This record gives sequence, C-alpha cells and structure tokens, in this order.
Amino acid sequence: MCGICGVAGGDPARGRELVERMSAAMVHRGPDDEGIAQVDGVSLGMRRLSIIDLSGGHQPMHNEDSTVWVVQNGEIYNHLKLREDLIAAGHVFVTQSDTEVLVHGYEQWGEHVVERLNGMFAFALVDRRAGIVFLARDRMGIKPLHYAVDGDRLVFASELKGLLRDPALRRGIDPVALDEYLAYEFVPSPRSIVKGVNKLRPGHTLRWSVAEGKAQVKRYWAPSLNVDGGERERDLDEECAELRAVLRESVRKELISDVPLGVFLSGGIDSSAVTAMMTQLGGDVKSFSVGFAERSFDEASYAREVARHLGTDHHELTLEPSMLLGLVPKLPVLLDEPLGDASIIPTYLLSAFTRQHVKVALGGDGGDELFGGYPTLQAHRLAGYYMRAPGALRRGVVEPMVRRMPVSRRNLSFDFRAKRFVAGAAYGAAERHQRWMGSFAPEERAAVLSPAMRGNGAAVLEEFGSFDPLHQALMLDMRLYLENDILVKLDRASMMASLEGRVPLLNNDFVSYATGLPLNMKLRGLRSKFLLKRALRGILPDRILNRPKKGFGIPVAEWFRGPLKEQMLSVLSPERIAREGFFDSGAVSALISEHLAGRRDNRKQLWTLFAFELWHEGYAGLGS
Repeated sequence: MCGICGVAGGDPARGRELVERMSAAMVHRGPDDEGIAQVDGVSLGMRRLSIIDLSGGHQPMHNEDSTVWVVQNGEIYNHLKLREDLIAAGHVFVTQSDTEVLVHGYEQWGEHVVERLNGMFAFALVDRRAGIVFLARDRMGIKPLHYAVDGDRLVFASELKGLLRDPALRRGIDPVALDEYLAYEFVPSPRSIVKGVNKLRPGHTLRWSVAEGKAQVKRYWAPSLNVDGGERERDLDEECAELRAVLRESVRKELISDVPLGVFLSGGIDSSAVTAMMTQLGGDVKSFSVGFAERSFDEASYAREVARHLGTDHHELTLEPSMLLGLVPKLPVLLDEPLGDASIIPTYLLSAFTRQHVKVALGGDGGDELFGGYPTLQAHRLAGYYMRAPGALRRGVVEPMVRRMPVSRRNLSFDFRAKRFVAGAAYGAAERHQRWMGSFAPEERAAVLSPAMRGNGAAVLEEFGSFDPLHQALMLDMRLYLENDILVKLDRASMMASLEGRVPLLNNDFVSYATGLPLNMKLRGLRSKFLLKRALRGILPDRILNRPKKGFGIPVAEWFRGPLKEQMLSVLSPERIAREGFFDSGAVSALISEHLAGRRDNRKQLWTLFAFELWHEGYAGLGS
C-alpha cells in the first residue's frame, strides 16, 4: 500500500521538485520508503508501506532495459500466477514484488494487462518507447487516483492533498461538485470538489501522450447484474456450497503478506463471514473491533460473540465520547475532500488501534452492495406496495401521522426511517434512492445554496434507467455509495494510520459470482442477504445471522445539542456562511434552530454542512 504521484510535461526540474512535495504530503500512506525517478521528462514519486518483498520492492520499478517504469499503490493478488506466465514467456524477474508483474505484463500484453489483474490498485506507468504515460485504477475503485490536465502537463496523485501541492492548478470550488456533495454526502467521480481536478473512475485507464500533451480515458471493465432473473441450475444447497467456496478462495487470495495481518470484526454478517473463512484457512486470526459508550450505536457484544465462536485472538477498544470528539477538529487533515459520512471518525480510531498490532487488516466492505443488505432495498420494495394504496389514505392519514412522530436522536430510530420513507416513496427509483441515502433533496439544495451557487443540478446516473427499481438501487449502491463513500472512508482512515485495509468481498472472483446471482438470491420477500445468510448457517451463530443491520455511526444528533453545539454554531455561524458565499445563511440557521429545538432531526444535513466547512477551513493550507 502506497501513495503515488507524478508530473508529465512542463519544466522537468520543476516537475521533480513538485513530485518531492506531493510525496511529502502523503508520507502517512507510506512511511517505510520513498522513491523518486525522472524518466524522459516524466517525474514519478511514491511513498511505500512495505507489505510484500520488504527489502526488494523499492519503487519506481523498471524492466530489464529501463524502457518501462511504474509506481503502484495497492496489491496484485494474482501476481504469482502472472509471474509464472511471464517467466514462461521469457521475462526475467529480479524481485519478489507484485509490482514487478506490471512492467513485464505491460511488455507482454500492452495496455490489456489491466484486464488480467486481480487486485486493488492504482498505478502509473511510463512507456519510453511509445512516449506515453499510462494510468489505471482497479475495477471497483478500492484505491484512489486523482489527476489534472494543466496545459501541456499531466499531474496525478493518490490524494487530493498531494495534487494540490501544485500551486498552478486551479483551486476554486466546483459548483456542480458542491451541489452533488449536498445531494450524496460525497462528490461522485469523475469530479472532485476542486475545479480542474478529476478522479480516474474505477475500471478505467488514462493514456497520456507526452509529445501531444493529450489524455485519452477508456473504460476496460464495468459491473453488470443478472437483471433478467434467469434461473440457476443449482439447487439452494449447491448454491450455498458454491458461495462458500468462492468466498473462501477470495479470502485466501487476499491473505498474501510478508507482515502480520488481522481482520476488522464488527459482529455484522460481512466481517464475520470474512473472519470465519480466515479461521477455516488455518493459523491464528487476530480480530479487532471498537465499542461505543452510547448503547444504540454499540455492536461490541456481537463482535465478542463471533470472536468466541470462531476462536480468534480478539482485541477491543471502547470509544469514549472524548476520543471521538477529540478527532472532530482534525477532520480537515483526515478528509481528502468533503465527506458527509461521520463514521470516518470511528473508522480511523479502529485503524489506529489495529495498527498497533498488525500492518494489514481485512474487512467486510462490499457485502451490503453485492447482496442487498441495506434497508433501502427493502424500502424500495415496500414503496411499490405503499404507492398502490389510495392517495387519500397516504396523504390524509399515514403521512400526517408519520410527520407527528416525536423526534428521536437514537441511531437509525424508527421515526427517522419512517419520515425518510414517506418523503421519498413517490419519486422514481434513482431520485427516491438519493432522497433516502443522501442529505439534501433537490428543493432543499436550492434553498440552502447561495444564489450564486444555485442552478448546478446534481447529476443522477441515467445509464440504469432501463433497470427495474430494485436493480437500479443495487447498481447505484455499487457505482455511487460503495465507490465514493465506503471505499474512500476505508482508504483515507486506514492509510492515515499507515494500515493496509483489504476487502476480499470485492475480489474480482467474488464480485463476478455475486453480480451474477438473480435478485431473489439477495432479497427474498423482505429478507435481505438471503443466500449469504443461508450459506453461513452452522458457521456463524444464528443470533448474528438474524440480527438487524445497525450501521457504523456516531451520535451526531445528540452531539449537536450537547458537546458539539458551540463548535457547530461557530462553524455554521451566519457571519461565516455569508462571508464564504457558498450557502444561504438564513436556510442554514433554520436547520440549526429546528434541530436544537427538537422539532426535526437534521443530523444528516447539519453534519454534511459542518464537514464541508471544516474541510474548507483547512483547504487554504493544502498547497503550502
């Protein structure tokens, strides 16, 4: 796991100096080693967290005649098989590093090498003969890569904070990206919050011609779903056996390491499934979890139960409110760009705790997106029934009754979910999904944005419009939420702690298997994760398989009325809001007043604004 960066074009001396500064800004991603090289006017840099071939994996790495150079962030899990194929084809390896398969694989297969890779990666390769720089990102977007085209230069880095060490880049806030951030609580790729800076999308490559100074972006892979509901030839028991086999093999592939590793164990089904496969594969398994003092947010007892059941060496950290609150002022450093997901705070604390014991941790991210684990999928199905009820009953009885429910500030309280449901049920699947998952609906964004920032309507992915509502929701979870929230949160939080986080449920083979399943293997009636739960019977305790989903959050609603109240009032003060010009100060003040008075639970909206303002506060210093 590393941080990579580079500059192609422009003044070579300035390019090298810039790469040194970008690399220094990402030292947390790779405290073990640093490498910088300049090749035909292209400067490459990397910070290395040594995981495989500790002594021989120094980067930038090149082939035998130094015509191909590469820097990589991530791991190639099938590198041993690729190495065998390349050696058989006559290539000579000088290290045991997985990165070396990239230079020889590119020699052998050209840009098609990306189609053969099973891993989490972002890499930059220089082909001196062809005069090109070639960037690539893994299929699901586990590892990040930002880039900017500035005149005749290509500048790229793993993190935005690294890229913005270049003072020549345009640094204004992109109003379309800001609108999208308010809609989703993140900025979807390919945009970033900064004008002129893009994210390379998952499953895409970028080819930069050094001579022409032009970039060509190309997609090499995209997820697909079994939308026709075709029947499977296997019966349920055979399908369960197949799922377990693919899961076990995916976990086995991601256990490659020359340093100690462990597993994040929340007590949920996904992380418990990964932990179970690790114990089946043999050896001592170290598991790590955090508990919360606030009971409605706490899952520690479930994690302990799974650890006892599977016999792991379990480590638990109890998070006191002071520990969580103490990180809030550090959000500008932790966030690479605005992210309205407050669970990045406990994710970082879990990562830092885990890093005291191991250097690599596997987790269960991706299971909800692949197997329909979010309550919103059940809500989409219920919405179909709800909208067939007489309008007079819905508008005259149900919705007024729901609106009158007392406000609760507990985690995912019933009133919170019920009010969200009735507010979005009448819309089309994509907009309904955004209203349920995001912070601000379109009319709310129009109200809270300042007049100068209005009219930049957030885009909703239209390519899934031909899907039925449930498949649209599954695809939006994969292509929006997983990529731009869950994986960003894991990458930034774990790398800030210099810990490598792995996601075996997003291994190529497991994704291919899961996306090929028909919908009734994921959501049967209102039973979510149907096949996954059935396959894990007898492996995990029934109480774990049958428990409702809780989520990984912090008590933001309560904090804004208590220990964070004064800071929130300062950060979102009318004077500051008016001075910066992004939001309407009256609309923001109204959200605050409603929340403090207990009339509405505005935790999502307020945290989204709060996180943006904290990020923006540190934004001016990113290039220094």
